[in-house]
Amino acid sequence: MVTPRLTIRPADADACRVLQAAGIHPLLARLWAARGVTHPDQTRLGWPSMIPPAGLTHAARAAAVLADAVQAGRRLLIVADYDCDGATACAVGLRALRAMGAHVDFLVPNRFETGYGLSPAVVELACRHHAGKPDIIITVDNGIASVDGVAAANAAGIGVVITDHHLPGDTLPDALAIVNPNQPGCGFPSKNLAGVGVIFYMMLALRAELRRRGVFPPDGGPRLDALADLVALGTVADVVKLDANNRLLVTQGLQRMRSGRLQPGLRALFAVAGREPRTASGFDLGFALGPRINAAGRLADMSLGIACLATDDEAQALEMARELDNINRERRSIEAEMREQALAAMEEPNAAAGATVCVFDPGWHQGVVGLVASRLKEKFWRPTLAFAPAGDDEIRGSGRSIPDVHLRDALDLVSKRHPALIRKFGGHAMAAGLTLGKDDFAAFVPAFDDAVRELTGRSTFEPVLETDGSLESGYANADVAGMLQQQVWGAGFAAPLFLDEFTVRNQRLVGEKHLKLSLERGGQRFDAIWFGHDQSLPAQIQAAYRLEQNVWNGMVSAQLVIEYAG
Repeated sequence: MVTPRLTIRPADADACRVLQAAGIHPLLARLWAARGVTHPDQTRLGWPSMIPPAGLTHAARAAAVLADAVQAGRRLLIVADYDCDGATACAVGLRALRAMGAHVDFLVPNRFETGYGLSPAVVELACRHHAGKPDIIITVDNGIASVDGVAAANAAGIGVVITDHHLPGDTLPDALAIVNPNQPGCGFPSKNLAGVGVIFYMMLALRAELRRRGVFPPDGGPRLDALADLVALGTVADVVKLDANNRLLVTQGLQRMRSGRLQPGLRALFAVAGREPRTASGFDLGFALGPRINAAGRLADMSLGIACLATDDEAQALEMARELDNINRERRSIEAEMREQALAAMEEPNAAAGATVCVFDPGWHQGVVGLVASRLKEKFWRPTLAFAPAGDDEIRGSGRSIPDVHLRDALDLVSKRHPALIRKFGGHAMAAGLTLGKDDFAAFVPAFDDAVRELTGRSTFEPVLETDGSLESGYANADVAGMLQQQVWGAGFAAPLFLDEFTVRNQRLVGEKHLKLSLERGGQRFDAIWFGHDQSLPAQIQAAYRLEQNVWNGMVSAQLVIEYAG
């Protein structure tokens, strides 16, 4: 693991004072101010503070198209992506549209057969769909790059409404309407909506249109806030930036979960993960529920994940959640084996990491390479691509990047410098996917390395571990830990990480790979644990840590979870 450089996030003193004056806890005021919150309004995470759908370009046009279709009884087909964001987006669309009287079904591309997005092959499947050829396809979490797929749909007499959040290419598809905060000219204030957030907004716009037409009374129609749990799960699992609007959506979803008002599929996923909805947190969504949904798209068919989220039958939901849990166990086993092979390959004399890391193995599983790339990126702190076979003459890669390198831009530069090298690519700054010819891997590796060096002017990168500095001793307790766990933290709004010096009073290994510690600071003793660390520490350490509650035999105490110590 690369040794990080520790820094302290500066908190704006004026913002701190303004937040505290509004009655916000002094520690929260300091933490929020260090994350760019400057006004109490940005901490008000109730529905009235949500950015209204009217600002989303073409939302009204798409709502009119769908309202016409619903009223005419036309067949709608949702085409989803095969990750957790796509699955939750599909479930939101299905539930909302059905509640508004639509004839709607779904189709999710198979990662291994038709690849990502609305391709001509997926349109062909749609034409043969068991519910009948659709009149309109609605894409969720994909479609902005589907120029050929939309053309194929148009040729087949199927209209397309695109809802997506990914960055567009140079050419937009010829769709009936495109709803995407990142399309050119869209002035929507939050560019960070996940795919599930976009379809949720689209459904709000559709309900407003049906109210305007008198289908529902002015304040009537289905309760779309009941879908907030699905919106929260997809938003957290897709690791989009948690700006104020996304924090609002996640907060509302978590509140529903904690009050027991959640979809049967989510309740079942909490059960198989051994988690408790009453204390639901963003961590549960990102590391317990999300991976179980994602596993279906990685190893099997995401239809199972969507069906679990869309069913109202509790017994059926539990059965499907158990199946998802089994698939996730298999995924973990495959990933562990691939990770070991990748690390062994990186130890070969000719495989030293340059500015980038690229690995390929003909025995690897296409659905798991993204996770391997993520692990290698963390270990070597380089933009990393991992490839697996994808048919007779192709290999497919999945990449993860670091803050210094915009991954999609790097791939774009490779495609401009070497026009025939990359057959297909897409993604965003921190994650991307691409397809190469099987024989082109050797040529691609140096081309990708050169592109990253050219874009950044650097060949090495240093991880930075941002902390919130010292935790005031009066706040190092279980009550404050509980308060912090109630808040929404995540991408772009990092969970608090404190930095202090401690005396190590006791240390021992538990489970053969976790270091259990007794630490002392200023006369105060703390229980601490460093997960996945099996090396003993010196008597004096500087540690970066999270403050969490530890519940044991009904007793609640504060525990420090060490992220780094030196």
